[in-house]
Amino acid sequence: MMLLRNGVFLSFFSFVLGLIIGSFINVLVYRVPKGESIVYPASHCPECKHSLKWYDLIPLLSYIMLHGKCRYCGHKIPVRYPVIELVTGLAFMGVALKYGWSFNLLKYVVFSGLLITVSFIDIFDGVVPDIVVIPGAAIGLIFAIIQGKTMFLDSLYGLLVMGGFFVLIILVTRGRGMGQGDATLGAMIGAFLGLKFSIAALFISVIIGGIGGVIAILFMRKKRSDTMPFGPFLAIAAYIMLLYGFEFLSFYLSFFNF
Repeated sequence: MMLLRNGVFLSFFSFVLGLIIGSFINVLVYRVPKGESIVYPASHCPECKHSLKWYDLIPLLSYIMLHGKCRYCGHKIPVRYPVIELVTGLAFMGVALKYGWSFNLLKYVVFSGLLITVSFIDIFDGVVPDIVVIPGAAIGLIFAIIQGKTMFLDSLYGLLVMGGFFVLIILVTRGRGMGQGDATLGAMIGAFLGLKFSIAALFISVIIGGIGGVIAILFMRKKRSDTMPFGPFLAIAAYIMLLYGFEFLSFYLSFFNF
């Protein structure tokens, strides 16, 4: 019963923490592509410029209580704000359910936050900001160093192979469809997941990206020549691997053992 209570508490705590971090990620998603400070000025309505009070910034709840509109001018608040908060809360809770109270909980909560930040910036602005992913890759290496020499080498190999793979693709295609941001994002994913898991994530991202492309063509009036950001697909695949990496590799290797 105590374990159950601890599990429920950790899940709830992680979800609430995710909502709070999601609110900060909203700031990053809005300001980083514009080159604005994430500290100053304080949070304000982009329409009327009125500074927001603390009770206007309660993650998810403020949006619901305000019926999705600014308290001061009535301007509609973009739905992306509560969506990012909710996605972050659920992502953090998923990590907590998988790893419980452990070092990996901290490691993969940080990783999840980075993936969400990069994904939504790529969706809305079509860029993967180096100011996020390069420090993110360094953080992944630091976590691996703390976990020991074996983990550090795996992290380093993952960073070099994933980053190198995308650099090679960029050189071969002369930058068509892939950019520098994809290479640095791949390097960050390699640093956090290690070599095997990051390669598997790359494989899964191609499948997810293909499915996403078909859906976009069929239902979103996209053309085959239109470009789609690859970062979100790579981030989704990386999150799948941080939760189910061992299960995925075991399932894959089972095909060679019959």
